[in-house]
Amino acid sequence: MLGVAAGAVFLPAQNSGKQEIRADTVHRQPLPEPFVGWEARFVAVQFPAGVRSLPHRHPGFVLGYVIEGQFRFAINGETPSVLMAGDAFYEPPGADHTVGESASASQTAKILAIIVAPKEAK
Repeated sequence: MLGVAAGAVFLPAQNSGKQEIRADTVHRQPLPEPFVGWEARFVAVQFPAGVRSLPHRHPGFVLGYVIEGQFRFAINGETPSVLMAGDAFYEPPGADHTVGESASASQTAKILAIIVAPKEAK
């Protein structure tokens, strides 16, 4: 993404104190025809205030949903958007996820990322 594994994807670029981005795969769902060989990986991600992800790319596409807080998001170097709890986002295949962080100076942003990609991709 330029690392692609879920763990590597969300390494913090800035780290204030000991807080880090936490990414936990909560479910893997193999997909049926015509998507045999692909899976949907559900990843719960927490972005503490002041910590952001490094630019990265996923091997497939991403459907995202903001569960809690305010999430600053951008792909391909575009101007970041601030998404609120209940908002959704999409990353097309091959997109560079250039901004991912809490938009709040004091609150953690929590998202659910559903990464749809070939099973062997990380």
